[in-house]
This record gives sequence, C-alpha cells and structure tokens, in this order.
Amino acid sequence: MLNRVRSAVAHLVSSGGSSPPRPKSPDLTNATSAPLAAAPETPKSPPARPGSGSGASAKTVEARASFSRPTFLQLSPGGLRRADDHAGRAVQSPPDRGRRLPWSTGYAEVINAGKSRHNEDQACCEVVYVEGRRSVTGAPREPNQDQGLCFYYWGLFDGHAGGGAAEMASRLLHRHIREQLKDLVEILQDPSPPPLCLPCTSGTPDSSDSSHLIGPQSCWSSQKEVTHESLVVGAIENAFQLMGFLKPELLGGEFTHLEFPRRVQPKELGQKMLYRDQNMTGWAYKKIELEDLRFPLVCGEGKKARVMATIGVTRGLGDHNLKVCSSTLPIKPFLSCFPEVRVYDLTQYEHCPDDVLVLGTDGLWDVTSDCEVAATVDRVLSAYEPNDPSRYTALAQALVLGARGTPRDRGWRLPNNKLGSGDDISVFVIPLGGPGSYS
Repeated sequence: MLNRVRSAVAHLVSSGGSSPPRPKSPDLTNATSAPLAAAPETPKSPPARPGSGSGASAKTVEARASFSRPTFLQLSPGGLRRADDHAGRAVQSPPDRGRRLPWSTGYAEVINAGKSRHNEDQACCEVVYVEGRRSVTGAPREPNQDQGLCFYYWGLFDGHAGGGAAEMASRLLHRHIREQLKDLVEILQDPSPPPLCLPCTSGTPDSSDSSHLIGPQSCWSSQKEVTHESLVVGAIENAFQLMGFLKPELLGGEFTHLEFPRRVQPKELGQKMLYRDQNMTGWAYKKIELEDLRFPLVCGEGKKARVMATIGVTRGLGDHNLKVCSSTLPIKPFLSCFPEVRVYDLTQYEHCPDDVLVLGTDGLWDVTSDCEVAATVDRVLSAYEPNDPSRYTALAQALVLGARGTPRDRGWRLPNNKLGSGDDISVFVIPLGGPGSYS
C-alpha cells in the first residue's frame, strides 16, 4: 500500500575523475550519532553571557547551519539574493566558465513561488574515491591510489517543511556510502563470487569451539547466491539507514493500517466490506468493526495520496519534528528510510550523446510527464553539436523553465494556460555515455 507513492533513487557507479571542491563536513564517526533534526534551517542562538566567550561560538553554529545553495553553483552574495527572489524566479545553473560538473552534467534550479522562505531542494554532484579499509586476507592495506575505486554520485533532496535535513543529506550521504564500501574494495575488483565471511579481525572471539551450535544439515537450505551488484545495493541501503533512522512507534489508536475502497461509515458496522493490508495487492472481505472507523494510514490516490493525511511521500530522511495534522502524533515512524534502488548497467548498452538520465524533484514531475520531458530532450539536444559541453546545462534549464512557466495575472502559467509548478524545481541531466568524445 505504501509503495504506491512513486519514489526513485538513481545511482551510477563508474571509475576515475576528480571532484569539484566542497566544504568539509564533520567526520562520519561524529555525524552519524546526531539526528538530522539537530540541524535546523534558521537556528536561534542563546544569549551570550558577558565574558563567557559564548557569543563567538554561537555565531559559528549559526553560520554552519545557515541556508546555502549547492557549492557547485558558485553563487556570490548577490547571486544568492537573486536565487532567493520568489517574484523573479530566475533559473540558476553553474557558471559556463572554469571546471564543469563530471561528465559535463547539466544542472538547473529555481526557487518556489512563495510557499517557503528558501529553496528547500538540495543537490550534490561528486566523484568519490574509496580506499579499502583492509585486504580480503585481513591484512592492513598500504595506501595506493590504484587499489581503490571511484564512483560518480548525483543526488537530489527535496526538503519537507524546511531544508535542514536535505542540506545535511546532500553533504553526508555520499560519505556514508563511501564508508560502507571500504570493506568491499578488493571484493568488487575480484571477478570471483564474494566470500561468505570476511577474515576475523584482532579482538574477535575464537569461534572454533562453536560446532555444537550447528544443527542438522537437513535444516539448512543451500547457500544463497550473492552478486557484486547486490553488495553495492546493500551499501547504499545501509547508508540511507544511517541518515536519520528511528524505531517504529505505535499508531496511537488514531489510524488504521487497513485500506478500504472508501472511508468506512458508522452505519456499516457489522457489514462485510472489501479491504486489504500493506502486504496485499489483492482484496478480501472482512466484517467492519469499531476500529475500522479510524482514519486510514494512507488516503487518496496517485499524486494526491497522503500518509496520515499529512505528507505525500513514504520514504524520507529527516522530518523528525513533523506532526500529523491536528495531532501530536509524530509522522517519522511511518516513513521508511530505505530507498527503492534500481540498477541500470551502463556496460550492457552502447550509448549515444543524446542518451541522458533526467533526475528531477517533484517540482518538475508534478507538472511534466515523461513524454513531455523526452520531447524536450530531443528538441534541445538536436540544436547542439554532440561534443558541445554546454548542451546538457541548456537542456536542464529548458526543463526547469518548461515546468515553471511564465508569470501572468493568475500566477505562473504553462503555454496551455495550466498552472505551472509553484514548487522548488531542481534538475540534473546526466549523459549516460559518460565523458566520451563523439563524432
């Protein structure tokens, strides 16, 4: 039931490259223990006591947690003010001079039409080097650039009721992924199947005397096949879990986890009605009881679906302080921290320069269909030479402008006079052919 709300995570893994500069973020050993809610969007500093020196530290905390845009945009203070203008809604892209994003990736964004003070979307584009923590034999590894692996990383994060969690995720999630991959460097580079167990490290209790714990062989199934691809997927999933995970809580007696074709009425008590729970794709009948009159955990269909009548996504990082509408019940326990990971193997296909992956926040997809995006891709890219590195930025800008619309008397409108997106809009255009040269 919950996975009916569309969510997608795209992750491409390859090798080589250098990373654009980004501000240093805290070490993961310190950062993983702090929930995302600890980084509010506009924190209030406590008053400084005379002579205590706390005023300087308060300014440091405020500066560190203050609003910002992706570093690769290279916005000046004046450019940041223009990017924050709800009336003009100027499209922002990385400057056309100097270092480009990896693979000449295109990026564009625009602020919302006034629904929130700042643009709550955040973006990250990195080339991340992973150095192995140890060898498969258990011996410490000597530092060697050739022994590690690199992966390309693009991420878009849509803030909910504030951009603090989105900004934290944009700075830390790829570092969590790197940390999860450190034990896998040699395994991923070895074509043989991944080992079932890694060698013991110092301080691990000896397990040689544990044979009495093993039951009859007939109770055990054959060993499951584990692929290198599944190890990477597991690393991504664990990284997501480390960003803002909380244990589930009870429904508080206010909601039902069962789904009915429509809201149950009190006069229908005792009757049998179609229902299903979160584990069912089909329908069955049940006798309506008093607890079935509670509000459904998920109501609405498609893009209008809402978890607990409050939020339109079922997966997310942060949102720790978000309460259910007209309730003190926290909504966080009902959001999954695990992504829906889909793998697209770049090595299985030959790509031309017009084959691209479009990543966009809901500001794009709420008003633009897949077919409309594909038409824009064909129209814009056909106007540029295949080796023109600016073609993907131009495409990202065209997609943002097409979703934003133009200002008219009744708000931002599309060419067909339908409402354009009043939300924050962020778009990556990633050429699937990589940084190749095309004829």
